[in-house]
Amino acid sequence: MREHYRSGGLYEGDLAGAPMEQFARWFRQASESGLYEPNAMVVSTVDASGRPSSRTVLLKGFDERGFVFFTNYTSRKGREIDTNPYVALLFPWHPIARQVLVEGVAERVGRDETVAYFRTRPHGSQLGAWASRQSELVVSREELDRSYGELADRYPPGEQVPVPPEWGGYRVFPEAVEFWQGRENRLHDRLRYIRSATVKGWTIQRVCP
Repeated sequence: MREHYRSGGLYEGDLAGAPMEQFARWFRQASESGLYEPNAMVVSTVDASGRPSSRTVLLKGFDERGFVFFTNYTSRKGREIDTNPYVALLFPWHPIARQVLVEGVAERVGRDETVAYFRTRPHGSQLGAWASRQSELVVSREELDRSYGELADRYPPGEQVPVPPEWGGYRVFPEAVEFWQGRENRLHDRLRYIRSATVKGWTIQRVCP
């Protein structure tokens, strides 16, 4: 089960001056390639005892500040971020032999931003945010479906669904962003932006594969 990468290389001269600009380039290329859900990313968090956990979520926005996703604040990842805000993100774009790895600090977005995004969600997804007490134990699938059905009766299509108080967004402010390009003979290119501790801006490093 081994793939031989034959993609072009990634060189320092190819990179944008800032990681979010470079991410925008690669994200556009991933989207145009037909890649399924290029905004799917693995979010890794750590609990109070230092044990990590990971799950896939959907990126819902990015700009020069960082990467935004939405979730239930009382979920496992929400609780762990409250304990330790340092997180890692991974965009695994395997079909185009690329990955983007992000290390940064997660902070809750403003409530206005959460409400604005929630209003754009499909009606069923809005109901699902209420029906699922994310990461909590549930007796059966039937209990989950019953909860959803009761909410669907309470908020039929066309009626505004309020935003759950425990539901909202996080913005991950990057401290390091690595762009990984697969190459032949496992001599991959890994170029990493590191936020400078002394001056405003970023340092670019090449890392051995």
